[in-house]
Amino acid sequence: MNRKTQVAIVGYGVIGKRVAEAITRQPDMVLAGVADVVADWRVRVAENLQISLYAADASASEGMRAAGVHLSGALDDLLSICDIVIDCTPKRIGAKNAEHYRAVGKPFVLHGGEKHEVTGHSFVAEANYASAVGRQATRVVSCNTTSIVRTLGALKRSGLLRRARGTLLRRATDPWESHLGGIMNTVLPEPEIPSHQGPDARSVDPELDVVTMAVAVPTTIAHVHYWAVDLTRSASKEEVLQAFAGSSRIALINGSTGLAAPNVVKELMADSGRPHDSLYEVGLWADMLRVEGTELFYAYMVDNQAIVIPETIDAIRALTGNRVPAGESIALTDITLGMGMPFAAKRPPLAPVA
Repeated sequence: MNRKTQVAIVGYGVIGKRVAEAITRQPDMVLAGVADVVADWRVRVAENLQISLYAADASASEGMRAAGVHLSGALDDLLSICDIVIDCTPKRIGAKNAEHYRAVGKPFVLHGGEKHEVTGHSFVAEANYASAVGRQATRVVSCNTTSIVRTLGALKRSGLLRRARGTLLRRATDPWESHLGGIMNTVLPEPEIPSHQGPDARSVDPELDVVTMAVAVPTTIAHVHYWAVDLTRSASKEEVLQAFAGSSRIALINGSTGLAAPNVVKELMADSGRPHDSLYEVGLWADMLRVEGTELFYAYMVDNQAIVIPETIDAIRALTGNRVPAGESIALTDITLGMGMPFAAKRPPLAPVA
């Protein structure tokens, strides 16, 4: 890791700005610049952080300059100096951009708004880092799918997972744009069972026997999942908790300490100095977890704006072919992002991953 990887970000929104901040914390990466098409407050923040800005589309360049945004060039100028592109644009735009990234020969990472078929590979670091090494592209799956693969993967690695059925309470919109839309005084069931997250999880690990159902609820802070899992054998609560603790990206929290709801956990993240109040881990309520013979029941929260950030950092290392093993990349990302703190519980060493 002698030469630092030059990373370009396209789209400086909810995910893009968090990825940019995380890149600045990595000892083996440099943020080459950010490309966008807007000149609003988000881009002004990037300017104040002295991030090099580029017009992601030629038609946007004139308007951005007219608004006073200092541009270092166009998207192709940014692509010419980077080693890899992280596309954080809204749904379906990334799929269109992928054609251009391929044409100029740059490896790229898309996010869960795009379909698996666009890259042919879907990524969660603990599950399939090795299969991403040296690829031209991968897709970091959605926040909910990431949480599913992390938690079920932890049970699978411990030999406990038979099949899983989950119900997702999905936040209605991102907090910063809740004034623009969302739902009020109702809930909105997804029209199909299974909801898309279960099949999406199998795009990462085809062996998972998982079915999901989802309903949108009038909140913006986080998603909440309830899971019923059939185990391969009878197990104690302590054994199950040990399996979850084997993942550095699952935080075992307790409602009895006051962490009884997502808003409180987010406040803890703010008080602990996490950037953007980010909970990068799955926040799993340990004291709520229950085992009845071979049946397991548990619930957790998903910070929809943060959980995919560490996966994106690991995807960069995998695609750029720096020969960083999965465990080493995961550990480095965890340390640089401050994961594990302020959750004080000691963990066993991270289990080997392929």
